[in-house]
Amino acid sequence: MDDTGRPAPICILVPLAAALLVAACGRAPEDPLAGLAEGERGRVVRVIDGDALVLSTGQNVRLIGIEAPAGPDRDREGDHGFEESKRALEEMALGREVELRYGGLTRDHYERALAHVVTTDTLAPPLWLNAEMIRRGAARVRVYPDTAAANDLLLPMEREAREAKTGLWKDPAWRVTDAAGLPDSFQGFQMVEAVTAGMQGSDIRGVSCEVMLDRSLLVLEIETGAAELCRLDPETRIRARGHVRNLRMEINHSLNLEILENP
Repeated sequence: MDDTGRPAPICILVPLAAALLVAACGRAPEDPLAGLAEGERGRVVRVIDGDALVLSTGQNVRLIGIEAPAGPDRDREGDHGFEESKRALEEMALGREVELRYGGLTRDHYERALAHVVTTDTLAPPLWLNAEMIRRGAARVRVYPDTAAANDLLLPMEREAREAKTGLWKDPAWRVTDAAGLPDSFQGFQMVEAVTAGMQGSDIRGVSCEVMLDRSLLVLEIETGAAELCRLDPETRIRARGHVRNLRMEINHSLNLEILENP
């Protein structure tokens, strides 16, 4: 409250939107990607899917920190929600000038740039595209150890989108699965909620330990980059995300496992 008894103004700073009520907040908004290396600039000439695009320079770019439904490839059908996710990125990015921001590894083995992507022109308000895909429920958070910079900022945005059933979150196919009742087709990038039931060592190269889940056949393979998670206590409620194959989920960064409050 101020001296008149009225509520004081609340500072809500949307990433990179410098024109938002600065007077009410009393200070300029901070750049959430400050400290990351500035990379190439170019105009977006093509959107491949919800987390990949092509610049006018010819550079292919993979948006880091997010996982969008993949498109069809050879004999494989596209993932559920592919068209909606791709369209969301097209509407925000196609034809706009952007700048890449690097916070770790800059190229993958396909020579794609691995970056946060920020619009820089005046066609519309500036956007941090990785974050907007999460806010709009068009992608989910997925963290890799080599490109984890600023990824922690995306998790609260995803939680808000999920709770509000924004975008693809309204679709049952995107629900967070209870690990105690997995469907037969449980493969690929997935999110689960579970209660831990114990931990054991692992002979798999690059895996520090394996975490078992209560009433579930799914096993979490805790890789070296997330070794601190091997100290999880039994009966800890968690939300985990990662690639699943043969009822084993890879956990390669600590941000891919959230500890939840007990109900």
